Amino acid sequence: MTALFEYPKNAEFGRIVAKSKIFERVKPNRQLQEAFASQVKKIVWRYKLSPKTINLAETDKLKEIEIFELPLKTSLKKEQFDTKILHCIDKAIGHPIVFHLTHADRIKVVATYKRPSEADANKWVVDNEYFETDWLPEKSVRQNLPVVLNLSGLYETILRELIPLDSRKDESLDAHIERMGQVLAKRREYGKLETRMSKEKQYNRKVEMNAGLRKLQTEIERLKA
Repeated sequence: MTALFEYPKNAEFGRIVAKSKIFERVKPNRQLQEAFASQVKKIVWRYKLSPKTINLAETDKLKEIEIFELPLKTSLKKEQFDTKILHCIDKAIGHPIVFHLTHADRIKVVATYKRPSEADANKWVVDNEYFETDWLPEKSVRQNLPVVLNLSGLYETILRELIPLDSRKDESLDAHIERMGQVLAKRREYGKLETRMSKEKQYNRKVEMNAGLRKLQTEIERLKA
């Protein structure tokens, strides 16, 4: 799956979003503003997915989904892109966003889980963990939109296609994302311990660390099952 969908003509919006407008709402530090300037050519609000544009009902939690396209600077190496840029845009826009990053003739779909705050329905909770596809040929075949009941169902489908972990039977989106987060946390822990072990001189400590690595790997496999 590519998470690349063929969105209807009715949903086209095609407006340029000024970076300054994002900065006014979020107040990013100078380092992040410089990342915007050096990495992103422009921000294009490519599609608005709403009951009027794609004939799917809204829900209490979701009225609209946005598709933003970010052409990256050609001088930027693709792996150097800072996802804090996406987090900044997500915090500035009051709807879930699916990002299309483009670079040369490649495209990548990226998104995080974004939902209304339970404490304040006018505010949004934006996860720090972003899920993404590989870099794909920009002319890749787009999928037809999935058959779903409403916008929440569409958003869930898009996110699940981006999560690199199969969902379990009857697993909710929240549980699926939480489990993926646990896998990523264990992998980070594994990487740190592996680095420490490579620098350790004492044999007994290496044996102990290796046992820790095996335990972490077992926990990762359990979470993935």
